[in-house]
Amino acid sequence: MKKIINWKLFFILLIACVIGTLLILPYYRSLGLSDSVEELSVENEMSDETDIFEEESTAETEEETVDGVMLFDEELSAEIDLETAEEADMLEEEVPAEKAKNIIDLDEIPIWIYVLSAMLNNLIIFAIVIFLGLLLSKKIGLENGGLRLPILEGILNKENKSKEFKALLRPSIILGVLVGGLIIVIDIPFNNAIPEFKNMEAITPPAWQGFLASFYGGIAEEVLLRLFLMSLIVWFTFIIKKDKDGKPTIVGVWISIILAAIIFGIGHLPATAQIATITITVIMRAIVLNGIAGIAFGWLYWKKGLESAMIAHFSADIVLHVITPLIVKLFV
Repeated sequence: MKKIINWKLFFILLIACVIGTLLILPYYRSLGLSDSVEELSVENEMSDETDIFEEESTAETEEETVDGVMLFDEELSAEIDLETAEEADMLEEEVPAEKAKNIIDLDEIPIWIYVLSAMLNNLIIFAIVIFLGLLLSKKIGLENGGLRLPILEGILNKENKSKEFKALLRPSIILGVLVGGLIIVIDIPFNNAIPEFKNMEAITPPAWQGFLASFYGGIAEEVLLRLFLMSLIVWFTFIIKKDKDGKPTIVGVWISIILAAIIFGIGHLPATAQIATITITVIMRAIVLNGIAGIAFGWLYWKKGLESAMIAHFSADIVLHVITPLIVKLFV
């Protein structure tokens, strides 16, 4: 009986994705904590401004009384004082409730609950994504290994893939490093235009957290966006039109690369929202910077296979989340 998919490959990818999801938790917890601190600071500033306003109002009332200017009769003054007192009591009751609503202290959540929740949620999601991705890849995969996992497939079939792996390792790393460097350069004007990003050192998680997060990017994101999403779009275009050899057309593949890259950029907005207000500029930044990376990784998936895209993505993340924070810490 012919297998629907390679189940060994399925479980390898599933385990790798779940591990990658766990490794990125410190990175996300760091971003979430900085967000809570920022909200608390804003609320404290609002509270200070309210206190100042009340003090100024009290001083003005006292001056008018000393000068003998009676603006209100005693009954009206008593009503105003009562209303002011009631509003102050309501404000004092609402502020703690608002703080409790907006500020989630992640450190209060037991770590085992945090980890278990992440594992279960992502286990289900990635099981579905990997199954469909491998199924689609089997239908649209190219003979040269493109739109497939040629290295892992060969190893599981007991083939010697060391030569092929060495051939794709260096160009994948080089392209990933170049993509990371290009993103840093293009990001400079965006950082200057977005107030929250002007002090990047204060909002950048430590390098060790960036290193762990790089495994999530290199493995889980490539499985989700290239193996599943890009393969799905290619499959749709494949149904509509094939080339003369019965394979996906170049136009169809490029459509899938670009669409997956745009979605890849939009998918980073929730993390960005932890440190900045979502504006048109922030959205453009996410799409442009991550779109560049997505196009490069999508091209590698098309030409060399998913392993090449994974290596390039991991290399780019090392540049962005490990090397860059270390340099900033040393020289800024």
